Amino acid sequence: MRIVIAGGHGQIARRLERLLAERGDRAVGLIRNPDHAADLEELGAEPVVCDLEHADLTEVADHLRGATAAVFAAGAGPGSGAERKETVDRAAAVLFADAAELAGVRRMIVVSAMGTDREPPADTEPVFATYLRAKAAADAEIRSRAGLDWTILRPGALTDDPGTGRVHLAEHTGRSAITRDDVATVLLGLLDEPRTAGLTLELVNGDVPVADAIRSLTGTSAS
Repeated sequence: MRIVIAGGHGQIARRLERLLAERGDRAVGLIRNPDHAADLEELGAEPVVCDLEHADLTEVADHLRGATAAVFAAGAGPGSGAERKETVDRAAAVLFADAAELAGVRRMIVVSAMGTDREPPADTEPVFATYLRAKAAADAEIRSRAGLDWTILRPGALTDDPGTGRVHLAEHTGRSAITRDDVATVLLGLLDEPRTAGLTLELVNGDVPVADAIRSLTGTSAS
């Protein structure tokens, strides 16, 4: 598989790139900063410099041509202002979806966030509220695309603890934490299971092995 990952130097993206490379797949990470290229190469991934805040549709589509799937794992990140929540978390996600459709890449997985299906409470910190609204708008736009086999993944609070390999993956899970290692493992499993297209899923750590959690979404069992 050739998988193109937006936000290719992000913490989840790098974990996914390593997993893909270890099993012989081709991971392509879109990065803003050319200084990050060596980090991706060290993981076995192919870095491509492409700033989604300034790139045009044709450029992004050219990077996606021939891909098996597209993964949007970009985000403005902590410390960024409200403007970049709009330009990265919403606009870049929509651009990436537009480019996938133009390039003929149907399979798309989006790393989103919990709490985006409702208006943030009135006392929510303003920049974080903007972030949630931007994610919600991007999710809604992508879910409206008939030309994409999308899956929206909404992890809980992210930690850098070692992965457990056990999760709770469902339409609604309740709020809890999830390791970045386990998010990457779930993304890999979703890429391997096209029958998860059309699902919006929450993810936290739990008691079910990742492979079983994904199988349960499709009504299949281990052979």
